[in-house]
Amino acid sequence: MTKYLLKRLLHGLVSIVIVVAIVMVLIYSLLNRALIFSNDMTYQKQQNNAKISYSFRKWQEYGYLDYVTFADYMNGLVRKGELDAETRDEAISIGRKPENDSEITAEYVEKFTKEYESKGFTVERYNAVTSRKKLASGGQQILFAHRDRPLIQRLITYFSSIVTIDTIHYVDEGTDIGERGLTFTTHDPLYGGKKFAPAIIGNGTRHKYLMYFDNQFPFFHQNLITISLGKSYSLNNGVDVLETMLNSQGSYVTRPITFPTGLKEDSADDLHTATYTEGSREVSQVLMDRFEDDYTNVTTRKNGMSKIGYSFSIGILATCLAYLLGVPIGIFMARHKEGLVDKIGTVYIVFIMAVPSLAYIFLFKAIGGSIGLPTTFDMNSTSRLMYLLPIISLALPSAANLMKWLRRYMIDQMNSDYVKFARSGGLSENEIFFKHIFKNAAIPIVHGIPGALLGALTGAIITERVYVVPGTGDFLTRAINANDNGVIVGLTMWYALLSVVAIILGDILMAIVDPRISFTDENR
Repeated sequence: MTKYLLKRLLHGLVSIVIVVAIVMVLIYSLLNRALIFSNDMTYQKQQNNAKISYSFRKWQEYGYLDYVTFADYMNGLVRKGELDAETRDEAISIGRKPENDSEITAEYVEKFTKEYESKGFTVERYNAVTSRKKLASGGQQILFAHRDRPLIQRLITYFSSIVTIDTIHYVDEGTDIGERGLTFTTHDPLYGGKKFAPAIIGNGTRHKYLMYFDNQFPFFHQNLITISLGKSYSLNNGVDVLETMLNSQGSYVTRPITFPTGLKEDSADDLHTATYTEGSREVSQVLMDRFEDDYTNVTTRKNGMSKIGYSFSIGILATCLAYLLGVPIGIFMARHKEGLVDKIGTVYIVFIMAVPSLAYIFLFKAIGGSIGLPTTFDMNSTSRLMYLLPIISLALPSAANLMKWLRRYMIDQMNSDYVKFARSGGLSENEIFFKHIFKNAAIPIVHGIPGALLGALTGAIITERVYVVPGTGDFLTRAINANDNGVIVGLTMWYALLSVVAIILGDILMAIVDPRISFTDENR
């Protein structure tokens, strides 16, 4: 069993890499990269060379390419001590045409060109008025090198950054942060130092609080190990995908808090989430009044659940409802084949299979709205009725699927030889049906239970979009519309990981339900 699970896990991890690679190829190679600017107002305001520079900076930020300007190259030489600042300032001014370059500029342009072309980069100049031209054909003002990132490099960069461990060396050397190190305290200073609340506080780390306790489930929290799925660029600039899915939503919830400087006020800031931002206090008097160091970037408390929270709440309730309806009705349909319930159930199954999901979701929404049920989600509403239509829209199709397969499996089992043998042995029809037929027919259904439960964490893309549920599924559709590549890749990774875990748990559950199932090679 262990050998099988390890093999299954290895195959699953390979599958995840392949799926993420396919999505990266689709996004970065087959789609027009200019689409990322479709909703970018800053891009629309740029002119000439400024627009070109902005485009390449954004393409680098989004992971399309590596981009180095001549100015960056010259500044790098100064940092290495290979060039003084005065010579840099003299050489960095590029003429309207190559022949207009000064002697020292031409020298370093040639070095820049040779170095980066040897690395596979394309070196280009741009003219302020005309269109793009190669270096040999002239131009002026900006000179840079760019190279599309190979798929292997993207994959290695992405997977190597999924898990990060915070250390006291996160803040750059030479930064005035005081003494680096970790402090363990049994009385968290955020509670006034009077409440027993163990915490580990860092200095030089990214997070100020590496471990702490509070009154929010699961009560113990840690920032020492961080899981990252990639950054969002359009929807939530600079914030990790997983963090976006886990952060609460809705209106701010204020409460009396005491800031590190001793200032007391009602605030929604969660000081336990403070992360380091260099020089942040120097540009804001508000931060100076509240914080003693540059650990000033905090999240806020809100009254709603996270994206995963909403998706899971709706998904898990829909899954429970689907099994509560689908399993008993499927059993009854098989037990009374060709009866009235069987015929009605078959009509419903055919309806669900024949009608597109979007159509019957809108049908359920219209029916619910006609009887007064909320048809859109409102995070600030206290009414639980807004959950009803999304749950029904998810549960009824799933129930139909369970009814179909359970009926089919049970009818197939009813014609088996062991059923005839049981009848000849004098067992009653009820004993045969529930102790033997149902037990065997339920095995394939059991395999899908982990997938149904974990699937609740992925959200329902169409249902959440129709009912405006701020969940994970809606997050994906908005990311696709905004061409937010980081979110698309991150959610692909999330879906693939849950799928692999669901398959493995399904195999384990099948083996528990039916001991005859073995994943070893002993009987071969």
